[in-house]
Amino acid sequence: MQAIIIAGDPEYRDILSFVLRHSGLAVARTAEAQHAKSALLDHPVDLILMVLDPRTASVTFVEEIRATTQAPLILLGERLTEQQHCDLLDSGADIILERPFSPRILSRYVRMLLRRAGTVPASLLPILEANHLSLNPSNRRATRPDGQTCQLTPLEFRLFYLLMTNRDQVIPMEIIIERVWGYSGTGSSDLVRGLVRRLRRKIELDPSHPQYIENILGVGYRFVAEEPVNP
Repeated sequence: MQAIIIAGDPEYRDILSFVLRHSGLAVARTAEAQHAKSALLDHPVDLILMVLDPRTASVTFVEEIRATTQAPLILLGERLTEQQHCDLLDSGADIILERPFSPRILSRYVRMLLRRAGTVPASLLPILEANHLSLNPSNRRATRPDGQTCQLTPLEFRLFYLLMTNRDQVIPMEIIIERVWGYSGTGSSDLVRGLVRRLRRKIELDPSHPQYIENILGVGYRFVAEEPVNP
């Protein structure tokens, strides 16, 4: 399992790396939050651990992370106000610890989050097929009716898998948010719409006239499993 540590202080990066490695995780480290956000698109992780800058305690960054991954997110903060604490939790953080922190307690939180986040390995999931489309969970690749294959991001895969395994059923927006991102927060509906647009560009033969992912106005989305019957 893979974790990423985001911390400006190299000493903190060393300490946190030691804790996570003793919890059984391989660890990548970076000082730059923006670099970590870009890396997550190509290299999904099982846990994110970030030391907050005491001058900012950025809610925006947490929201951006949640738009990319639903991996457990632990924040280490210092001198946070009650409102900052609540805002960070509302934006998608799983756990916030105040510095100085106990390495033993941190390791227990890490194990707890990983245990709760445990899912069936994608390699054991069957290939899904419907309406001349197929989705291979083992490599997150979708194949269109014209034979073209496309690589899906982790979020695109979770959305498409959710829709295909509930074919012809309308999935409400709040369920999509919970199943794809693992949280609910302000502006999440916009995240869903943006993700649907990106997925349509990959799987639809004509994204401007989608035939697979249908928008049910004011409710959510559904995957159309049957080919339309021509009159």
